[in-house]
Amino acid sequence: MSVQEIQTGGVLVNAAAPSLWSSIREAVRGSHQDFTAGSLNRAILLLAIPMVLEMVLESLFAVVDVFWVSRLGADAVATVGLTESLLSLVFAVGLGLSLSTTAMVARRIGEKDSAGAAVAGAQAIFIGLGVSFAVGIPCFLYGPELLRLMGASPQVVATGGWYARIALGGSGALMFLFLNNAIFRGAGDAAIAMRLLWVANIINLVLDPCLIFGLGPFPKLGVTGAALATFTGRSLGVLYQFYRLLRGTERIRILRSQLRANWTVLLRLVRVSLTGIVQFAIAHTSWIGLVRIISVFGSDALAGYTIAIRILIFAMMPSWGLSNAAATLVGQNLGARKPERAQISVWRTGFYNMLFLGTIGMFCIVFATQTVRLFTHDPMVVPLAAAALRLLSYGNIGYAYGMVMMQAFNGAGDTVTPTVVNFFGFWLLEIPLAYFLAMRAGMQANGVYISIVIAECAIAGAGVVLFRRGRWKGQHI
Repeated sequence: MSVQEIQTGGVLVNAAAPSLWSSIREAVRGSHQDFTAGSLNRAILLLAIPMVLEMVLESLFAVVDVFWVSRLGADAVATVGLTESLLSLVFAVGLGLSLSTTAMVARRIGEKDSAGAAVAGAQAIFIGLGVSFAVGIPCFLYGPELLRLMGASPQVVATGGWYARIALGGSGALMFLFLNNAIFRGAGDAAIAMRLLWVANIINLVLDPCLIFGLGPFPKLGVTGAALATFTGRSLGVLYQFYRLLRGTERIRILRSQLRANWTVLLRLVRVSLTGIVQFAIAHTSWIGLVRIISVFGSDALAGYTIAIRILIFAMMPSWGLSNAAATLVGQNLGARKPERAQISVWRTGFYNMLFLGTIGMFCIVFATQTVRLFTHDPMVVPLAAAALRLLSYGNIGYAYGMVMMQAFNGAGDTVTPTVVNFFGFWLLEIPLAYFLAMRAGMQANGVYISIVIAECAIAGAGVVLFRRGRWKGQHI
């Protein structure tokens, strides 16, 4: 065990550094450490563990959801795939608001301005409320029509019309789940954000099979039950989030007197969020374009894509946890006027992320078919899903560095740089290349997967180059 010197009452004494196990327990229970001082590796560990565990359960939900839905057939899985492609637009808005919220709250916490952090969080909630109504109501009314626009067959529309209504119409719950947890993450309360998401997802995991198959007193709703289970779990999680925000933590508490519009902060948050929303909209609309290309090759190809992407999400969600840790460290350390510490934290987090995702990628390449068979035994879907998983996994190292670099910019409040990188990477490279390889070169869905790997690696390379230039250090928010 290493020994560190600390100053106590003017006397220099020796104190044993906390063990790895005690640090892990502290991370899960909730740490009181100031992340702008002390060991950087320990700061990464204390932030990353709850964020990774949070994302693990979120990814587990995604995998379990498709596990149950796949029992209903290819049309049901295709419904989930098409609806989630549309839901990616809501993800874009939610993530755009979340990243700016995390950046602003983290910056105020780094400046030791907890009241300013609470005001920023309150303004984010007001924005989220308006967006939830603006998006949710029309999506609920026109869910089946949106499926048709995505190229769904009449059978898929008949099977999944109500799934689309509930999943898209109830997207406000998803919005607030992201947004409120962004407040906690920015404040450094990663353990609280973890527990809140666990509440939402555990409820969903329990309700999923009950509502899909009609277990016990529950009605048998098929694929619609999956959407209802998700909405219920997320809504209860959001209610618990609001309770914790009003009750307060050691780092942040939103007072009832702060639940009013502060136009200066609100407009500043909107300004940063708009670029962030565009950033994620570029990324997520590119996925809609890719799914639209894959849909040309039928429900089996769509089902294969949906299963493969869910498995990939399961692997990548912990990496998002590491990336979120980097964003919080960047924001808080810039607020504390320690840009070099912020920079070192990003390089270290990127390296750890590369080791993790690289290992996962090797496993998925070798055991692609066996992994897919955990979710479906459909002889038409298995080879398509295995090919998708194998091809996509070749890009894991690129994904690892790309997501950390983009979140580092966002944590600094620089949402413009990732937006420009995404525009060139997704719209000018990925979609045209996917169309060419799938349609012109005759590679069908495999061409789409190859284009994803190439585009993501290009984005990672551009992110590393731009991060080295250091312009993000002078960002004000």
